[in-house]
Amino acid sequence: MIVRILTCSLIAFAAVQAEAALPQHPELDLPSARRLVDAAPCTAAFAALDRGGNPLLIQRNTQTGPHNADAARRKAYTALSTKTPSRQLAEKARQNPDTANLNTLPELLLLGGGVPLYEGKELVGALGVAGAGGPSQDEQCAIDAATRVGLAITPEGAKP
Repeated sequence: MIVRILTCSLIAFAAVQAEAALPQHPELDLPSARRLVDAAPCTAAFAALDRGGNPLLIQRNTQTGPHNADAARRKAYTALSTKTPSRQLAEKARQNPDTANLNTLPELLLLGGGVPLYEGKELVGALGVAGAGGPSQDEQCAIDAATRVGLAITPEGAKP
């Protein structure tokens, strides 16, 4: 009986140790997404995505056109999947013929307003803004919102 109890205890201990060995990643969650959108200094449509590209929060001000909700989501997805602000990706695509076809991918939107979100060196999600007055204003609003909640748009230690 004692051998059985010790064996079960050893198996349980090994299972806990195996679980603890899995990598732990910071993740944008719904409360964080809400704080991010609430911190934005503009009136627009917003989309906050988790690190897997799943929408956590999509919100559109009633003064903002309905198409902007999807534009915000696509800008966020673009920034997340490329780990690059969507405006920078658009500029690269315009300057480099090899990347010009990026605008043919249906989920990407090569307009300013999408930014990846980092906590330290870890990509935790993305924020997209649309309808704040143009791509430059959309991007600045997204950057300001991220900064206000303590997130960065580049990994810690990376050159901006």
